[in-house]
Amino acid sequence: MTANPPAHPADRAGSTFRHELYPYRGIGQFLSGTLAYIHEALEGGESVVVAVPPDRASLLRGALGDEAAVTFVDTTTLGPNPGRLVGAWVAWMHERGEGDRPVRGIGETAWREARSAAHLSELRYHEWLLNRAFARSTAWSMLCPYDDTEDDGGALRSLSRCHPLIRRNGHHVSNEDYLTAEEYPFEALIPACDPFHELEYAHGDLAAVRSRVDRCASEAGVAEEQRRKLAVAVTEIATNSIRHGGGHGTLRTWTQDATFVCEFRDAGHIPDVMAGRTRPSVDQIGGRGLWLAQQLCDLVEIRSSRDHGTTVRLHVDVPR
Repeated sequence: MTANPPAHPADRAGSTFRHELYPYRGIGQFLSGTLAYIHEALEGGESVVVAVPPDRASLLRGALGDEAAVTFVDTTTLGPNPGRLVGAWVAWMHERGEGDRPVRGIGETAWREARSAAHLSELRYHEWLLNRAFARSTAWSMLCPYDDTEDDGGALRSLSRCHPLIRRNGHHVSNEDYLTAEEYPFEALIPACDPFHELEYAHGDLAAVRSRVDRCASEAGVAEEQRRKLAVAVTEIATNSIRHGGGHGTLRTWTQDATFVCEFRDAGHIPDVMAGRTRPSVDQIGGRGLWLAQQLCDLVEIRSSRDHGTTVRLHVDVPR
């Protein structure tokens, strides 16, 4: 598999997007920190987009009243897949940034609702990718509140790696824990759950790939409507493998922790870490397969390097 490289790689020195982590403890600190950030934006003539859990949103609405410059959005409508979040934020920020009007975002991820270790890993990766999505942008900034009341320090350290700035006592400072593109440690994929089914595929084998996936998904208990969506995603990923991954690949399927997983391995390389994260433009050549997979599956994991090729895992929730 392959894709076009990112146009604007962000790094510690060059990015102008202000991405702040805000560790807080309890509702009081949440409100004081986020309201100060919002009022600072309003005083500067900026718009604000807020995406926080419903209970936090209700508190902010009550404190702000009918403030036209503040828009509340509901991330739960996007479904469970973190791979859809970057594209949603790009759209929300563009919609609110009329002309050259700066926009601030407040995004608090529901970390404790993560469904699995893989889901949690992708949530963290989403936070880091925001630096790429808004690289070189002087018009946008984002505050990411994180309740560390019950945190043992490990989760906060992992999240700190994704944010160039950290907010303390109403001010942001440089975060020395932030990792640039060359440093970001991709978490290793969990080994395939035994027993798993395996199929080698090449040109002309798409029908066999779809048939194998549908049969295994049906046996795992995946609903018919979701199997139809999965068939589209599987076709896109397998086609990319054949076209860009050396003409062939390996499919594995298994069920683990109420999740049906399809894994595609090939010899290709995807240099663009943003591939599949934002909606392709009308005149864009390629790049639609991964985006479709993100829209159709409950989780998508991508690991790619020149030395080890590409692995794409499509996750579909199985009704309990």
